[in-house]
Amino acid sequence: MAAPTVTASLNASTYAPGDQMTLTVSYGDPDTKTLTVTVVVTDAQGNSSAPVRATAVIDPLAVTVSDDAGRTWTKLSDTGSVAVYRAVA
Repeated sequence: MAAPTVTASLNASTYAPGDQMTLTVSYGDPDTKTLTVTVVVTDAQGNSSAPVRATAVIDPLAVTVSDDAGRTWTKLSDTGSVAVYRAVA
């Protein structure tokens, strides 16, 4: 099993107190699998519905952000491979 990968970047290299800090985290796991289920309903006369698909991720990753100053990082978005967080300096 491969280990998950992650990179992170801040929107600036220095901040003044009160500045908004934006953290972008790109992450992935080569072992994560997507499962697609297809459902067709058929009645007693042999009439069938159109196929319906549902997709789920098996063993999704969780991103947790903290820093050594105890700031609260608020998640702004998360696509499943890129997450964006914000905190105040």
